[in-house]
Amino acid sequence: MGDKQLIALLHKGTEAWDKWKQDYLGLSPDLSEANLVELSLSGINLKNANLTQADLRGSNLTRANLKKAILRSANLCRANLSYAKLSGADFYEAFLSEACLTGADLHEASLMEADLSSTDLRGTDFREANLQGANLSSANLSGADLRGADLCRADLNRANLSRADLSRADLSGANLWGADLTNTNLQGAIMPDGLTKQLGLN
Repeated sequence: MGDKQLIALLHKGTEAWDKWKQDYLGLSPDLSEANLVELSLSGINLKNANLTQADLRGSNLTRANLKKAILRSANLCRANLSYAKLSGADFYEAFLSEACLTGADLHEASLMEADLSSTDLRGTDFREANLQGANLSSANLSGADLRGADLCRADLNRANLSRADLSRADLSGANLWGADLTNTNLQGAIMPDGLTKQLGLN
């Protein structure tokens, strides 16, 4: 369980939290298992925070700084993370279903086995991200940057990948059944076996 005083401080809002963060710059706050449901935390600085198994359902984290934060098994369903800074963050087995991450920076983030089903990922930066085994079924990845991303065994069933950049991405073992690949850049990508059959092109 995380630090109860810090969790209580978060409930007071972004201004109170950022004041504490300035005084204790460099510390990695322990907010594991914190109940942060539907909080308004727009622009908050949670860099390097431990949010393992935290409950952030429906929270507003637009433009938040979560660089290198640990969000393993955290629940972020329906949360708003648009334009958030999430590079290097660890979302292993996190729940992000129906969340909004438009324009977010997930460069080099780890999302192994994460649930991103029906998530809004338009224009999201996934360069060099680890999405092995992630559930991206029915996700909207239109215009997303997935250059060099590891999508091995990812479920992209009915995902919208139109205008996405998947150059040099690893799609081996991925499920692309019913995916929209209109104007998708697949140059240098490692493609799954039976892609033609998956896409219903034969």
